[in-house]
Order: sequence, then C-alpha cells, then structure tokens
Amino acid sequence: MSVWNTIVGQQPVVDMLRGIAEGDPAHIAQSWLFCGPPGSGRSNVAIAFAAALECPRHGCGECEICRAILERRHPDVQVMATDKVTIGIDEVRRLVEDSEETPHTSPWRVIIIEDVDRMLERTTNVLLKEVEEPAEHTIWMLCAPSPQDVLPTIRSRTRLVTLAVPQTKDVAAFIEKDCGVDERLALRCARLSEGHIGIARLYAKDDQALADRDELVVGVLNLRRVSDAVVLADTLLKNAKTQAETSVERSVEREKAEFRRINGLKDKDPIPSVLRSQWNAIGKKEDRTRRATRLVRDVLDRSLNSIASIYRDVAVIQNGAVDAVGIVNLENKRAIYDLSARIGREDAVDRMDRIALTRRRLRGNGNAQLDFEALLCSLIVFAPAS
Repeated sequence: MSVWNTIVGQQPVVDMLRGIAEGDPAHIAQSWLFCGPPGSGRSNVAIAFAAALECPRHGCGECEICRAILERRHPDVQVMATDKVTIGIDEVRRLVEDSEETPHTSPWRVIIIEDVDRMLERTTNVLLKEVEEPAEHTIWMLCAPSPQDVLPTIRSRTRLVTLAVPQTKDVAAFIEKDCGVDERLALRCARLSEGHIGIARLYAKDDQALADRDELVVGVLNLRRVSDAVVLADTLLKNAKTQAETSVERSVEREKAEFRRINGLKDKDPIPSVLRSQWNAIGKKEDRTRRATRLVRDVLDRSLNSIASIYRDVAVIQNGAVDAVGIVNLENKRAIYDLSARIGREDAVDRMDRIALTRRRLRGNGNAQLDFEALLCSLIVFAPAS
C-alpha cells in the first residue's frame, strides 16, 4: 500500500511528486507551497510527499518510517496545525529554530505548516529568510487555499503545487471504502460536500451533521417572513455550538486513548503519578473552550457553503447548465427550480455576494447571531402582493 493511495482525485500531482521523490535528492526544491480549495487534501499531499522523501522505498506505506509520518509522530517530520484563528509568531520562531537542527534518522528534516494563510504578515516575515535559504537538510512545505492567500515574498520563493477540486465520483469511492458506507450514501455525501473530502467524511460518519445541513437548506428555501429568518439563525447557531462541542469531546477521548496506548496502559489501568500531570493537561476546560470556539467558526463557514450551494444550483438552472454540471441539492430539486423562476439572474448573483459579505464579517470577528439574521432576512422571497 503506497502513501499515495489516500490521495483523492489528484493523479497528475501524485505522478509529479512521486517522480521527484524517486529522483536525484540534489535536485529537490527545499521550499514548497501546496495550494488547493478547502477539502482538496493539500496537507495530506504534503505529508505523503514527506513520507516519499524519507522512506528508502519512496513511500511504500508499509514501513515504520511511512507509518510514523502518516500518524504524525516521526521525529524528523513536523506538522504545524492550529485550532486557533491565527498562527502565533512564537510558534513559528520555534519552528525556525527546529529547522536548523540536523535530522535524527532520515535524509531530511521536513516542516509542514497547514493553513499558512492564517499567519499575520509579521509572523510570515519570520519565515521569509528560512524559506528563501533553508538549512542544508531542511524542506519546508506550506499549505494554503490559493497563492493569493500568501504574501508575494513567500510565493516567489517556493515551488507551487496546485491541487484541483476532486470529482464527486472519486470522493464517493474514497468515502465508501474509508467510512464503510454503502454506495448511495457515499455518493450523496460526496455531492453535498462539493468535493470537500473532510466534509464528505463528516457527513458519512455523523448523521446529525448531515441532518443539520438538510434542515438549513430546507429552512432557507422556506423563508417567507422575518420571524422565519430569526428562528433559523438561532437554530443554526445552536446546531453549530452542539456540533463543535461534540467534536471536541470526541477529540479529547481520542487523545486520551492515544496517551494510554503510547504509555502501555489499558482502559481500566490507573494513571501513574509520574504521568498524571500530562494526563490532566489533556482536554483542560480552557483548551476545550478555545477549540470549540474555533470549531464553531468552521461549522458556520460550512453553513455558508451550504446556503451558497442553493444559489449555485439556481444559477446552474437559469443558465441551462444542469446537464453539464448537475445540481448539488437534488433532495430539494423542485423547490430550487421554483426559486429559480421567482428570482432573476442578477438577484441570484447578489445573494451570493451577500453570503460572501457575511463570511468576511465572521472572519472579522463579527457578531454571528446578527450577521446570520441579517443574511437570512436578505434572502427572503416575499410573496407578491395580491
């Protein structure tokens, strides 16, 4: 099993990176920028590439080196992921210090930064010199949604790898195998996720997340009064908070299970006193609160994507492109066709603009309740006067 087997819908990129990993190490670029839309798997591609560079068999997927890298526990491959809104400057400074160290056991020290677009400009500037002139045995892999999300000074000093949006059939095939669901559900989750692998997996594994999406789409299509918009906004925010808290709890339980595994403890074994401080640090209240706050933002962002998919479908219908690109919300096909007849093309585009504005407000720490109430009120299609 190759490390590339988990990469979905990116065959041209996989072929290129595999060839580079199997080539002359002296010709390998040491600074990379992996770009692709959310859910395209850009960080997974970077991790697979790191494994292919470190593994003697160029990413066999079976040796201890590959397994350790894929599980993010290899001493020479560091992955910076954050559950905060921005990546802190002190965290990046520590990475820069680590990058100067010689690899412990492997040919390269690989440093992967997920969501480099979450760095403020002064933080990104700390990286600049290292990305321009990496240490002899260090490779930097930065991940962002697009090159435009990264400072030009970083873009110009990295080799760009651009990922595509995976096709629905590719995502469905992966979800069916990865989540053990039937073909019909896999196809539905892939379609509703619009090519976002992580969201498709979430829908396949979490019935409530899928039900919340269905409720939101139906609610938007049935907006007729201001009171409808206020109630729907309140429901949406409550569902987002519940989803976030549930996700954090599951994450903490996984971390505790991993802690026991690493330390050779069974489920019922007491925690030794020498390990108790580390155990107690897992899932502390303030940490859970911070992570839940970040996850609420992610759920709300996903909700905006779901709302936008309605007007995407409307635009597809109005432009006669259904046969070419299909409809995302097939379960609500009749209501969407009705909506496409009730609003004009300019109105559909204007609604997409309002959704984008709400997204910017939320990212600017706006009041989520007020922002969603305002958005949903603006999406009401009032009945014509009799």
